Amino acid sequence: MKQERRRLRRELRLRRRALSGRQQREAARRLGHQLTRLASQSRFRHVGIYLPNDGEIDLRPFVSEARRRGIHVYLPVLHPILGNLLWFFRYEPDTRLIPNHLGIPEPRRAENQRRPAWALDAVFMPLVGFDHRGERLGMGGGFYDRTFAFKKVEPNRPPVLIGVAHDCQEMDTLPTQPWDVPLNRIVTPTRRVDPKNHRIEGPESGAITRWFGRACIPESRQGRLRLKR
Repeated sequence: MKQERRRLRRELRLRRRALSGRQQREAARRLGHQLTRLASQSRFRHVGIYLPNDGEIDLRPFVSEARRRGIHVYLPVLHPILGNLLWFFRYEPDTRLIPNHLGIPEPRRAENQRRPAWALDAVFMPLVGFDHRGERLGMGGGFYDRTFAFKKVEPNRPPVLIGVAHDCQEMDTLPTQPWDVPLNRIVTPTRRVDPKNHRIEGPESGAITRWFGRACIPESRQGRLRLKR
């Protein structure tokens, strides 16, 4: 199981890093429209986001529109004592960012700008891979799983956990661990997936693979990412 997840992370990260700058910008633009519509329909006012790294899809088009609409956005910050948990701090245009010990930029800690994870309306979560059941494969640090572990026993408690990704990061089925916290929704540049209600809004997966697949990984290698049986 551990080796399989490691293999999937390596291969899926290659998929998203293979995107050109133009393809990344177009994907970010499309995703921004999807997230803005979802946030407006759901009346989100406080939303957790992230800054892109390692080919992750960029949320900045959404952030610009969210601020214009009065939606407050928050960045994750490593807990100063319990370093394997996340705090969330307001992210404004003039927020000063400093790298943490992992080299990831985060806001300087200020108590009046901090919001507990359970007090957010939604969190747009980065991921390496996802499947139609709402399972998420992260980078392996477990920060989000530990921070939102309470959702395992109280799945209807806020926030709504929304995975965001390129379409080519989808898998048929992901291997899971008992501590994995599933996603409530998944949003890509072309689709919105609701695992609980088995609903997908957007074109069929085949069309998505044809549109985005070549940008992520050569067609001759796509079959390699299916799980070994």
